[in-house]
Amino acid sequence: MKPSTYLTQLLIAANLALARRVTFPSRNLTIVGELYLPESSAPNRNGSAIVVGHPYGGVKEQTAGLYAKHLSENGFLALAFDAGYQGESSGSPHFLEDPGQRVEDFKAAVSYLTTLDEVNPENIGALGICASGGYVPFAAQTDLRMKAVATVSAVDVGSLFREGLKYTTGAFNRTVIEQRLKEAGELRTAEAHGAQPELSPIVPEDPNNLPADLPTLWREASQYYRTSRGYHPRAPNRVVTRSLDQIVNFWAFNQNALISPRPFLVIAGSAADSLYFSQQSYDRALEPKELFQVPGETHVGLYDNTTVSGPKLVSFFSQHLPQ
Repeated sequence: MKPSTYLTQLLIAANLALARRVTFPSRNLTIVGELYLPESSAPNRNGSAIVVGHPYGGVKEQTAGLYAKHLSENGFLALAFDAGYQGESSGSPHFLEDPGQRVEDFKAAVSYLTTLDEVNPENIGALGICASGGYVPFAAQTDLRMKAVATVSAVDVGSLFREGLKYTTGAFNRTVIEQRLKEAGELRTAEAHGAQPELSPIVPEDPNNLPADLPTLWREASQYYRTSRGYHPRAPNRVVTRSLDQIVNFWAFNQNALISPRPFLVIAGSAADSLYFSQQSYDRALEPKELFQVPGETHVGLYDNTTVSGPKLVSFFSQHLPQ
């Protein structure tokens, strides 16, 4: 069944109706975002605003938009945006995953928020989901304008590409990386000679035909991105294959101590096979910090189940962004 459904289109339309489309520069790219404004009946947060980043392979209308909408309903101005090379944002080749650009996009998003009359520039926080849960801490390490920092289902994409998913059948070794780096170099050479960038699938295309030993993260990601649950036409499950050589030497959490004394909240599902990433991120940070586990929840489960994570984020940002 084609994953584009009437329900999906209704959800997309609903998101667009609740958000203002905005653009802002990031290096030489144009980033497209959706700015969620609190309704007049929402609590007064004194101009507090939060930038929200989407997962690897995602777009702003999926889980990032869901969390942004939840935050706006609770009084925060929230900006969900497409990373450079993704979704509606510019960048060629499209679907390139560039950690340096991804980090810069968050800093650019903060800069954009400071230009808005509705925003108090001293009250800006940041939220990263999945891969953005690695990019947000990295950006916050050196961008002190991010006054409170949170992640949901964090992943260090550098580690994921270097080692696979640890403690699962998805793990792999250095030999695999060396072969893939060799292939990335060959693809760069081919592009220099006129070839089109090669694209690869991110998660299994058919959620109804998955290997029995596939790790839960990849199984549920396929069931999210390749069905009406999370499908979006601008997230076609593709990445530029040679992105690997820009990712493998990225280390998201090594300097998390620099986030302190700003507060740091790390949310993860207790049943997530990616939980160790959140633990690493937490361990490398200094106080004030909190690792909050959602009982029984998985990595992808937190993409669209905000029953516990949503109120926790509202409480965290309410406490730590000046009122």
